[in-house]
Amino acid sequence: MTGNRRPFLQRALGAAVAATLTASLGLASQGALAQPLEKLTVRLDWVTWGSHAALHLANQRGWFKEQGLELVVEDGNGSVTTVQLVGTGKFDVGHASLAPMIIARNKGLPIKAIANFARKNDIGLMIPKGGSIKSPKDLAGKKLIFTAGSLEAPFLDTFLAAGGLKRDQVELLAVDAASKIPSYIAGRGDGVFSSVPNVLPVVEGPRQSEAILFADVGLQFPSFGLIASEDSIKAKPVALRKFASVMAGTWIYIQRDKAHVDEAVAAILAQRAQSKLDPKSMKGMVEEFMTFFNTPQSGGQPPGVMVPVEWTNGLKVMENAKLITAANAAEYYTNDMLDLDLMKKIGAR
Repeated sequence: MTGNRRPFLQRALGAAVAATLTASLGLASQGALAQPLEKLTVRLDWVTWGSHAALHLANQRGWFKEQGLELVVEDGNGSVTTVQLVGTGKFDVGHASLAPMIIARNKGLPIKAIANFARKNDIGLMIPKGGSIKSPKDLAGKKLIFTAGSLEAPFLDTFLAAGGLKRDQVELLAVDAASKIPSYIAGRGDGVFSSVPNVLPVVEGPRQSEAILFADVGLQFPSFGLIASEDSIKAKPVALRKFASVMAGTWIYIQRDKAHVDEAVAAILAQRAQSKLDPKSMKGMVEEFMTFFNTPQSGGQPPGVMVPVEWTNGLKVMENAKLITAANAAEYYTNDMLDLDLMKKIGAR
C-alpha cells in the first residue's frame, strides 16, 4: 500500500507545485499588465493635417501603448510657438518644422531634432493656378497671407529677395492659424504661405492652386520632424526613443501600400470626427507629404533618420540667408532617439 501511495503523493505534490507556479506566473503577468503607462506630452505644430497621419494611425492601432506610452497631445498654432514651448520645457516633445528649431537653437534655446520626416523643405507660396504669378518677382503689389508665429515667417524677406523685392513692396496680411486657409479660399489674398503638401490639397477644390516652393529659390533645409529639449532628452530618453521610433516606423508602414494610406486617413477621421475633415483632401495631404521625405542626398535612409550632408547644406543655406550664424550641424540633431529595429518591426506589420 505504501509503495502505491508514493507515486500518487508525488503526482499530487507536483500538481500542487505546478498550480502554485501557474498562479504566480499569472499574478506576475497581471502585475506587468497593470504597470502604469509613461506619459509624454506632445505639442503639434498645427490643427489636424496630413503630416500628423503617423501619430493618429499609431495611436489607433495601439502601437504607442504597446511600447508603454500614453500620449497627451495638444494642437498647435504654428511651428515657431511649438519650438518655444518645447524648448522651455512646457512639453516633452513637439512635431514641427525644423527650420524654426534651428533658428531658436542658434539663438541659445537648448533644443534638438530627434527625427526628420520631410527632408525636403515643404514651405511655399500657394497661388491661383494659371495666373500671372510665376516666381517671387511677380509678387510686387500683391496681398500675401501668412501667420506670424508659423513656419514661413522667418524666411519671408529671403523669399522676396529672390525676386528682387523687399517687404514694403508687397502687402503682408497676418492672420491666425485658423483663419489662414479660409482667408485664401475666400479670395482675401493673392497667395498664402504655408506647408505645400498640407495645404495644396485643401485649396485645390475651392480655389485651384499651384505652388512656388521655397526650395525652388534656394531655401532648401530640413523640414517637418520631431523636436525635444536637451533636458527632456536627458530625463526621458527611453520614452522619447520609443515615441520617435514608432512614429518613424508608422510612416514606413504607410508608405508601403496604398491601402495603408487609406487606413491612416481613416484613423485621422475617426480620432478627429468633431473636425468634420474632408477625406479626399486629407488623403491628398498624406500622399503629398510623403513626396517630401527624400532629397538627392537622402541615400535611401528611412523616414526619421537625419542625414549629415542634408543638415550641413541646410544650415549653410540658412547662414547665407543671415537667419543664423555659422554653426556645427551635428549639434542640432541626434539620431540616438531612433531604434532602427523597432522602426523596421512597425513598418513591416
